[in-house]
Amino acid sequence: MKLFKACMFFTVVAMAFGTGAAVAAPEVVTLKVAHFMPGSSNTHQKLVLPWCDKIAKESGGRLKCQVYPSMQLGGTPAQLFDQVRDGVADIVWAAPSYQAGRFTKTEAFELPFMVKKAETGSQALWDYIQKNALDEFKGTKLIFTHMHDGAPLHFGRKSVRNLEELKGSKVRAPGRLASKALAALGAVPVQMPAPAVPESISKNVVDGASLPWEAMTGLKMQEICKSHTETGPGHATISNTFLVFAMNQAKYNSLPPELKKVIDQNSGREASKWAGKLWDSFQPPARKIAQDRSNTINYLTEAEYQRWVKATGTVDDEWMKEVAAKGGNGQALLNDAKALLKKYND
Repeated sequence: MKLFKACMFFTVVAMAFGTGAAVAAPEVVTLKVAHFMPGSSNTHQKLVLPWCDKIAKESGGRLKCQVYPSMQLGGTPAQLFDQVRDGVADIVWAAPSYQAGRFTKTEAFELPFMVKKAETGSQALWDYIQKNALDEFKGTKLIFTHMHDGAPLHFGRKSVRNLEELKGSKVRAPGRLASKALAALGAVPVQMPAPAVPESISKNVVDGASLPWEAMTGLKMQEICKSHTETGPGHATISNTFLVFAMNQAKYNSLPPELKKVIDQNSGREASKWAGKLWDSFQPPARKIAQDRSNTINYLTEAEYQRWVKATGTVDDEWMKEVAAKGGNGQALLNDAKALLKKYND
């Protein structure tokens, strides 16, 4: 009898502890993460997946990502920001300015010849948005923001070394300000998302494209383009695009404090700096692929660079007028953007 009671006691204790453990098991949150680049791209392999791995590790496996590259959740690259705002995705890596005219204040960083390096530009961008433009991202929590490594011009067949050779060329533009800059330089801008570029150049829909070197690798553009035009070391790039890694605000708010802390520890200026530095590192190997294929790389001479800067001077003025039409102070915003860029470049 004593033995039976003892067994019953331990059985009850075991059941109690077993039930307790089941009740207390921490919830695992799976985050749907979407972006528009291929799964083979540097963006997917070296930016998105490592960030996801880091939060998984720091949360003890309680935060996990289900990543959807190449717009696998549907829609177009221009719709990504709305997808995360509306909860279709929990997190997106997106180029918000694919929606022309919606992110006007933040577009200061897409004005021609603004950004020299992604690492410094990304830190400046984070500070600028926190101070001046958070209202443009309502409904989301920005995890990090960054610039890419700049957008040189890449051509399928022709070679461009000066304004005269660029004139009349149909060139893919990543956004509306890049379109204005290309038009000011004498080209014919054609807006389209990056994934549409390879076929467009192959079929002569456009002569070339304004595209970062990183995207060239993911899209295998070095095989399609035969020449490339860059501003040269020490100079700001012709154009750039700001990118965001953003989370649905309601999803973030639903997390328990300890998981919010993990997200917060992997957000902000330092995360933005990491993303920008990563993009800078993509440039040399991507350029080397083109060089190894004996593609022509043209660097603007100093005199030619100054001609291009002068030719695009009106784009800043037009942007400031657009900001003013929405009740903002374009000159003050431009001054702030340039001051922040100088701060981090120095």
